[in-house]
Amino acid sequence: MAKKEKSETKNKHFEDQFDDEEVLFLFRKHPIVMRKGLIFGMLALLVGTLPSLIKPEYIYFFGGLLGGLLLGIIIFFPAWVAWYYSVFIVTDQRLIQITQKGLFHRTVVDLTLAQIQMVNYQIAGFQETLLGFGTIMMQTYVGDLVIHDVHHPAEISKKILKILRDKGITTSALPAFKGKIDDEDITEED
Repeated sequence: MAKKEKSETKNKHFEDQFDDEEVLFLFRKHPIVMRKGLIFGMLALLVGTLPSLIKPEYIYFFGGLLGGLLLGIIIFFPAWVAWYYSVFIVTDQRLIQITQKGLFHRTVVDLTLAQIQMVNYQIAGFQETLLGFGTIMMQTYVGDLVIHDVHHPAEISKKILKILRDKGITTSALPAFKGKIDDEDITEED
């Protein structure tokens, strides 16, 4: 019996996966979302070299550089965690959006594939065109799901539409509902 439980958990790719559910693909946002953490981390590295300006000796330069590097890693780490653990999982039954904000705040949005009515994408501006990221907009029965800063939005929306078509789900332009689920506007209610 222990072997059977072990094999069932071995085939699961994420914690909330159903036993009869197959993961088709997952995607993340573009690494550009970590830019603020990277900039502040690089500034910490620069600040670490300031002691060598006061006393120009190698020990102060390399000691300060090492201290700045450690401080930069500490500053960059929460941005990396938020990017790495924020994933979008598409299974044969549903689309799951897991959004990690900081180290201790996680939000999950779970939509069945049958709830998706329309999938669109937008690449707007020089930076998005040059770096290959954009916005995916999905109209659903519960509101609009807007996913910003997605890497290769055209390919991902095409994959989602293909999965919907393979499942026999037709997408059409139905009137939009007033509710809106936005990956940047999710807030914790106290």
